[in-house]
Amino acid sequence: MIKKIIKIAHLHVWDQKNKGDKAIVDATQELLLENIPDLEITDFPLDLLKKMDKNSLVKINQADLVIIGGGGIYYCWFLPYDYQNLKKIKKPIVIFGVGYIKEIGSKRLNADDRKSILELNRQTKLTAVRDYRTKKFLEDIGVPSSRVSIVGDPAIFLREKKISQKEEVKLNLNSEKIKIGVNLNYSGWLGFGQYEKIIIDSYRQTIRYFQNELNAEIYYLMHHPDEKNIIGKLEVQNLKIVNLSTRKQKYVYGKMDLIIGMMLHCVVLAFGAGTPEINVGYDLRNKSFARFINCSELVLSSDKLRAGELLKTAREVYEKRDIYKNKFFQRKNHIWQKQKKFLEKIKAISK
Repeated sequence: MIKKIIKIAHLHVWDQKNKGDKAIVDATQELLLENIPDLEITDFPLDLLKKMDKNSLVKINQADLVIIGGGGIYYCWFLPYDYQNLKKIKKPIVIFGVGYIKEIGSKRLNADDRKSILELNRQTKLTAVRDYRTKKFLEDIGVPSSRVSIVGDPAIFLREKKISQKEEVKLNLNSEKIKIGVNLNYSGWLGFGQYEKIIIDSYRQTIRYFQNELNAEIYYLMHHPDEKNIIGKLEVQNLKIVNLSTRKQKYVYGKMDLIIGMMLHCVVLAFGAGTPEINVGYDLRNKSFARFINCSELVLSSDKLRAGELLKTAREVYEKRDIYKNKFFQRKNHIWQKQKKFLEKIKAISK
């Protein structure tokens, strides 16, 4: 008997430069392929939600199932959705592990944006979001609570890939030294300049403490190429830059003792790798993730950051790193049960 190939049209963020966006796509497709047999996945840009062309609509309707996400699809950049044309999609639509984005200083979504989100969710067969705040956002615009599952971010479960021995040596990962990873958001958040001084000063102070007092190795965890324009301001001696594929990057994160990041998926991957992390937040999604993993104390808002606060938090988290590792392990297992259940639902409607 010839096996039936299930065709999936996957609409997702298309930014190959952003390691977080790439990790989301890699993880989502990996989870689908591992849990639903005989899949064929075709990629489509998430921008089609905003402007759907006839040719893409025809191709999408040739699939058996449409997957949207994960990632921050509820974001002004992608809105309002072209819901009149989206209604022409005849195949079941699944929204998987998505989130709501609202950067510090940004305006609230307007009525047209919110209406288009509501209309899209009315059309979906299944909807799953990555945190409590995103579900609350959907409820506030009229999406029934019963239609929305909370399953976490698919990138948490991205499979790690061991790096080569040459790469291990280059990064000195086998050293017994304490390893601290850091990351900044310099990929387009317009508010960075407003808070740059306190952010950079806080990072410098924290890095110098770990270098001078604990003889730590410092790693810069690259998530976007534009970050190369800000790294120098940290003034770190012997800084090691980690800029690998998503699965290798996550492997390295698992070797760190502590990660201090701004980009959301820097800390998502750190959590997934079981490494204690602190998030210097610039967006509602940073707070939402910290709350979702039951560690609200691990996020510091850029607009409320005070001198010495990051160092104090970093010292406390480092001292309690074994407690956080265990807490992350247990929480990750709980989240996986939610994702597994949702994947089973996708499998059921794909038959």
